[in-house]
Amino acid sequence: MSIYKLYYFNNRGRGEVCRLIFAAAGQIYEDIRYEDDQWLLHKDKILLGQMPVLEYNDIKLPQSRAIARFLAKQFQLAGKNDIEQAKVDAVVDTIEDLIEKLIPVFDEQNDVKREELSKKFFNEELPKHLQNLDVLLKVFGNGGSFFVGNHLTWADLYFYNFFETILGINENCLNNYPSLKQNRQEVEKQPKIAEYLQNRPKTSI
Repeated sequence: MSIYKLYYFNNRGRGEVCRLIFAAAGQIYEDIRYEDDQWLLHKDKILLGQMPVLEYNDIKLPQSRAIARFLAKQFQLAGKNDIEQAKVDAVVDTIEDLIEKLIPVFDEQNDVKREELSKKFFNEELPKHLQNLDVLLKVFGNGGSFFVGNHLTWADLYFYNFFETILGINENCLNNYPSLKQNRQEVEKQPKIAEYLQNRPKTSI
């Protein structure tokens, strides 16, 4: 039997989409979570000295999107054919474009500058990228609520996880995008996902 071990911090962050994939697939795995002080004791033993890392049959794989894409293919959540998989990757890359715009906001140490960056993100960057995601949902989703092919893929889980953080900052940011709101609701309706969301550890990020 294949054994999966996922190493990450005790928060959602870059590791949560992998946990959501495991949940959607109903796959048992070892969810190894480190607190910040514990991480320093284990960092030298982790491949590349960064997390998440997936251990699978004694092979260790770094990089969150590589792990998520591998797991999605393992559990039929990557798209049903090459074209669908490319569409899923396009959605994920579009979300990642937005994440890259948010990172400087969190990294900024000066309160005044951070507030300025935050306003720019929510007033300029976020609407532009939400529009892009809304277009992809309508073009790739075949009129349904999921991003690609009218069935659940890891693109939906990637969007769900990242916007859990964004909605925690601005709960109204999806109000002008009913299709994107519906997408998140459809993810939450998946029985195995719903069970996981109810029982997972509560973390702020």
